[in-house]
Amino acid sequence: MFRILISGASGLIGSALLRALESSGNEVFRLVRHEADKANEVQWDPMRPIPAKLVSGYDAVIHLSGENVAGRWNEAKKKRIRDSRVISTQNLARALGEAQVKPAAFVCASAIGYYGRRGDVMLTEESGPGEGFLAEVCREWEAAARVSEAGIRVVNLRIGIVLSRDGGALEQMLLPFRLGLGGRIGSGRQWWSWIHVSDLVGAVEHALQSDALRGAVNLTAPTPVTNNDFTKALAEALHRPAVLPIPAFAARLAFGELADEGLLASARVSPHKLIQSGFVFQFPELRPALKSLM
Repeated sequence: MFRILISGASGLIGSALLRALESSGNEVFRLVRHEADKANEVQWDPMRPIPAKLVSGYDAVIHLSGENVAGRWNEAKKKRIRDSRVISTQNLARALGEAQVKPAAFVCASAIGYYGRRGDVMLTEESGPGEGFLAEVCREWEAAARVSEAGIRVVNLRIGIVLSRDGGALEQMLLPFRLGLGGRIGSGRQWWSWIHVSDLVGAVEHALQSDALRGAVNLTAPTPVTNNDFTKALAEALHRPAVLPIPAFAARLAFGELADEGLLASARVSPHKLIQSGFVFQFPELRPALKSLM
């Protein structure tokens, strides 16, 4: 049993992970912004320096909080996206480095946005960073988490498109597809690297226990697909047609800069380190993953 501190526990990933960690018998404490009114809550302000005693005495710390990237980006939104990740991670990492009783592992979220738009190239953790706002944020985010000099094992989770019935990209796609209004986005040739939420949770639990996992770790299924194949598989799972494509210009009109860095971006990512460390996926293929969620 581990004593674990987690931020972002109310989000899509955090809530699923919290349930799994607690069901496995771990003692889990939540970093919360409101006044702590439960025994398992620890109040913090992610934008301010954190007292070291606040994060002392845990076996592991998991940092998942950050501004949602969904929505149209303006300068204020982009600043919130960056600051909520980079500054909060800097503050947390500094406190962990100064803690009297340091955790064995600091597991911090990142994203496959690190790789930018890379076409058909197969990307592993050894691949260099791409270009664009999200790639820049991910570089800074991962750099902010470095506390290995304090003897803490750091894992940067480069998370792909999370498939869950409780929210995220899949939830937003379900309504138009159920109405028969779904289809590919742009050319449909861009690679989407996805992961079933159950595998994501399992991979984080695996990372907590595996000393072999350090630095960047791709959290994606071993079989990325093109957007065209993804939309076909989703339509099949819902027994609906997928005949109404969204042109690239329409995606840009609707989502602005997010369209180019998210929906239209191509990142063909391999979970090389996870596979090498012995992790076994429950849902390595897209169609069974979607069927389990429908």
